[in-house]
Amino acid sequence: MTLEQEKELRNFEARVRLLMSAYTDLLRENGQLKAKLEETATALSAVKDENAQLKRDFQTLKTARMIEVSSEDVKASRARIAKLIREVDKCIALIEV
Repeated sequence: MTLEQEKELRNFEARVRLLMSAYTDLLRENGQLKAKLEETATALSAVKDENAQLKRDFQTLKTARMIEVSSEDVKASRARIAKLIREVDKCIALIEV
């Protein structure tokens, strides 16, 4: 083998080692990215579940608030009617005098 061929062979071997090193690095990075993707998917699933639970809680609160407002309205209406009845009774008492 000539000196030129040996030089080319060493150059080729060096390039193959660099290529193998790059391949190993890419495999490691790929594994890390897959793990991160899995973590992100798990976190996203948890956030979606929490979002669904919060939506259900919000609907429950809205329903409870509607019922609460209705009961307050009933109380206020009863108080107003009682006041009007007292005023009417006063007017009737004034007429009878």
